[in-house]
Amino acid sequence: MEAEHVEILNFLRRFPPFNELPEEELVLTAQRVEIAYFKAQSQVLEFNQSISSLLVIRSGVVETYHRDGELFNRLTEGGFFGEAGLLRKGKVRYPAKAIEDTLFYYIPGELFNRLYDEYDAFADAVEVEEHRRVGQAVKERESRNNLLAARVEKLVSREPVAIEASASIRAAAKKMTDEKVSSLLIYNTLKEEKPVGIITDKDLRKRVLAAEKDPDDCVAEIMSSDLVFIKYSQRVFEALLTMLRTNLHHLPVMQRGKVVGVIALSDVARHESKSSLFVVSSIFKQNTIEELAQLVPDVHNSFVRMVEEDANSRMIGSAMATIGRSFKQRLLELAEEQYGPPPVPYCFLALGSMARDEQTVVTDQDNAMILHDDYDPKQHDQYFLDIAQFVSDGLNACGYTYCTGDIMATNSTWRQPLKQWKQYFNDWINNPSPEKLLHSSIFFDLDSVHGESKFADTLNQMIRDKAPHNKRFIGSMARNALGRTPPLGFFKDFVMEKDGKHRDSINTKRRGTGPVADLIRVHALAIGSRQRNSFARLEDIIEAGILPKGRGPDLRDALELISMVRIRHQALALEAGEPPDNNVAPENLSDFERKNLKDAFQILSNAQKFMRYRYAGG
Repeated sequence: MEAEHVEILNFLRRFPPFNELPEEELVLTAQRVEIAYFKAQSQVLEFNQSISSLLVIRSGVVETYHRDGELFNRLTEGGFFGEAGLLRKGKVRYPAKAIEDTLFYYIPGELFNRLYDEYDAFADAVEVEEHRRVGQAVKERESRNNLLAARVEKLVSREPVAIEASASIRAAAKKMTDEKVSSLLIYNTLKEEKPVGIITDKDLRKRVLAAEKDPDDCVAEIMSSDLVFIKYSQRVFEALLTMLRTNLHHLPVMQRGKVVGVIALSDVARHESKSSLFVVSSIFKQNTIEELAQLVPDVHNSFVRMVEEDANSRMIGSAMATIGRSFKQRLLELAEEQYGPPPVPYCFLALGSMARDEQTVVTDQDNAMILHDDYDPKQHDQYFLDIAQFVSDGLNACGYTYCTGDIMATNSTWRQPLKQWKQYFNDWINNPSPEKLLHSSIFFDLDSVHGESKFADTLNQMIRDKAPHNKRFIGSMARNALGRTPPLGFFKDFVMEKDGKHRDSINTKRRGTGPVADLIRVHALAIGSRQRNSFARLEDIIEAGILPKGRGPDLRDALELISMVRIRHQALALEAGEPPDNNVAPENLSDFERKNLKDAFQILSNAQKFMRYRYAGG
């Protein structure tokens, strides 16, 4: 071996991923290295250019960047880059620039790919470094995105302004004027820590002036009493989602059990006026189904922008679920305008992915109605059927297709009084069987969208009280959850769909995110978790200590990876002007994505094996 090759060999031995290779491979690699030199401030790689070599820094400093020009990483001696391009269709993802005079070792791309495929330790070292960089990049991106990183405390500019419930409307309006605020908290007595209501400028217009209310009447008569609070430490992003989801413009902010301020939608708008989630606000300005349907391209654009901005699956799922809820809420408002006020109180439910805040742009409509126990089918059913049909048709027009399993409020089975819903859940939990629960598992992810939310709260509390104590029920749910397996064959190759228009592809929902959500739901039911979101449920499961050490974080990472493969696939389809779906063809994935997707499916498979063992006696 020539002296130059010996020097290269000794250098490679010192740094990952090459220090993971056997000696004979290191020697071969050192012999095939080419050397290049770049002057300070010269461009090394341009975004999307073809790349055929891994670049290793022998000496000098290099910076890599996002496509928008923001700094991604700074590398020095031993650092390497270009692997993302080599593993993803041979195109540069992160442009690079030499900051100082820099000497490079070029490793041929075909050699790098062979080493990556044949040596797991080498591949793992590459991935660890990539994940570290990506993690750093996400943190940097979040720090640049004030909406994602900023806390609600940043929006609290003053102490809350309040008045007692016994005060007059006139006194309340004067206090709002004097204090120059758009909302006023209402307390039974000002010595209490928690308010009983709130009034806003809008309330004074609609409930006092427009209604010709006597201003000397008690302020308690016009206040909104169903308060929704946000925590001082939560993110502005979460506050915005809460406002849009509940169609409220003011949120009292809680810290250590006490209200420390009130934030308004205008505060959030001033803070981050360019958020893609503001598409939701336009939903409530539309007055017909046709107008709502015209917003579908905006919804798709919002989804694609979130993907391009590196939002994670939890943020995207929550945002898309909020958009879906908003469509439902506006449709219900329009329906009540057309058919009149409801004859008895009701609660319109979101089920499945919408209730879990895990939606994408490919979803059908799963919904139901809980009616007040005073409901009389002969007198009232036509009204609620008309409402349900109006909403269902409207959702279909807005991209939420009819449920093929007929789990919709248009089906009278799922449009019942609260007492009947209690009987349903009693029967499902107390007399379980896998067959009986096969099509009812979705009802264990339910949330109120409109109307009497306490009806939904009653059912959720009933589930938490009964489910953890019934082993047969948990066992039946577990057996159903094991019915959908990850698409891995005996030799850990992908098992593809064999028929239909999606043959030779992987359904990332039916064989990926769906089974993970099913599995997590079973564990959550077993421990009585109050959460609905799969990531939030998993936090409770990890805290409960029912999984083997390390399995919880692994499952969380697997869910994130599978979800993002599915989400990115849908975003690419939208960008190409094609209808999005859940079916991903492995040949359209990079080597890096294929390997990691297989690992994620293996984690799911192992988690299913553990669940089969844990609930075997149920």
